[in-house]
This record gives sequence, C-alpha cells and structure tokens, in this order.
Amino acid sequence: MNAPNPKAQARSAARLAAVQALYQLHMEKTPLARLLDEFHLHRLGGDVDGEQLAKAEVAFFDDIVRGYDARRDEIDQVVQDKLAQGWTLARLDKTMLQILRAGAYELVARPDVPTASAITEYVDVAHAFFDEREAKFVNGVLDAVARAVR
Repeated sequence: MNAPNPKAQARSAARLAAVQALYQLHMEKTPLARLLDEFHLHRLGGDVDGEQLAKAEVAFFDDIVRGYDARRDEIDQVVQDKLAQGWTLARLDKTMLQILRAGAYELVARPDVPTASAITEYVDVAHAFFDEREAKFVNGVLDAVARAVR
C-alpha cells in the first residue's frame, strides 16, 4: 500500500473545509473576510475537542471559497442546468448544495485539477455527510458539469 500523499491529504482537507465554509456563508451570511479569518485561525489543521484536524492547503481552500463567492451566479447556473427537471438549488439539502458548488467551481475554474480527481474528492466529501445514494447523486451532477465545462 502506498503512503498517503501529504499534498493530496492537504487538498482533501481544504475541500472539506471549503464545503463547511460555504455552508456557513450560505446559512449565516458571515462576511467573507471574517469567515476566512475564522477558518484560518481555528479550523484549518487546528485542534477540535482534542482531535487534531488534517492540515489543509490554505491557498487552495481560499481559492475555492473566494472563487465561488466571486462567481456565485455562474457556478449556481452551471449546477442548476444539470439538475433534473423540476429541481432547483433551493430544493437541495444545504450541505449537498455546498458540495456541488465547491465541486462545480473546481471544474469550471481550476483546469489544473484533473476532472476525475475533483469529482472523486467531492464524492468522498459527500460520503462524510450522506449515504451512498446521495454520493452517487454528487457523482452524476459533477460528471454532467464536467462534460459541459471541460
């Protein structure tokens, strides 16, 4: 078995934190600068209830959160276009919505990230919150987004 790649682990941690930050941005309307400061100081590789969090790649985290915020309408439209007829972003579970937003942002704005890597990573994030059915939904939507934008 191969040893874990520290850069890959840091990116995985950044993606999970970005989904959490986008959730907080969506639900609490925390100003972006304050939100980023809070995550930098307390959530990225910190200690929560005595458990050490994985070190996150801060610049990558910042790019996902700031990038989504700057391109919110474009990213939301790309995701909306790939939902089944009759479905809207507002109907989605709030955590699911943030997973799709972060994943779609990477697919749209980060050509340096391989398509399969981005999709797989967000399917893994979905597994942290949901069952297999929802993870497959994330896979399907992000695969459709990738086909449209790459």
